[in-house]
Amino acid sequence: MHIEFLVEEFSTQEFLLQILPTILKTDITYDIHAFRGKSDLLKKLPERLKGYKNWIPDDYRIIVLVDKDDEDCQDLKSKLEGMALDTGFITKSTAQTHQPYQILNRIAIEELEAWFFGDINAIVSAYPGVSPNLGQKEKYRDSDAIRGGTWENLEKVLQRAGHHKGGLEKVRAAREISQHMNLQMNRSRSFQVFYAGLLEIIS
Repeated sequence: MHIEFLVEEFSTQEFLLQILPTILKTDITYDIHAFRGKSDLLKKLPERLKGYKNWIPDDYRIIVLVDKDDEDCQDLKSKLEGMALDTGFITKSTAQTHQPYQILNRIAIEELEAWFFGDINAIVSAYPGVSPNLGQKEKYRDSDAIRGGTWENLEKVLQRAGHHKGGLEKVRAAREISQHMNLQMNRSRSFQVFYAGLLEIIS
């Protein structure tokens, strides 16, 4: 099996580079394609999928991962599903029971950094000085519901502990935090949906 990951930015690519070796069996190969932001991915996705449709083998899978940001989650998911259907692909959401599918569309709510807040221990391990009690604060108990932007909140938390003083380096933070993540225990619901979908594909 081979999996093509289409992601919106390099920090997501770095995140996947850290966690995938702990998930995928050695006989599963993968490539991660990072775009120049969400709008770039969505603009190029239809043509990219048409290209795949012309040559992709049956044992290939495509996972599209984008941030929700301030969009309506259902509208964004419908947009992704529509692009796949327009090119003749079957997605996990449109497949009938036991019907094989090749595309899994997943959304990080509201951003990748929410998945980091889903594992406070990973943040603490990566960045000494961050309070291990951070997750007990009401604002951070539900990582998918953090207000004011999750990357902005992560920047503030890390800067208070003396890190990323010049501004959050998203790729570096993704690499340093995801190395310590306990995927099964992550409290982000949207991460667990992504994780479960990936495990189903490789099962």
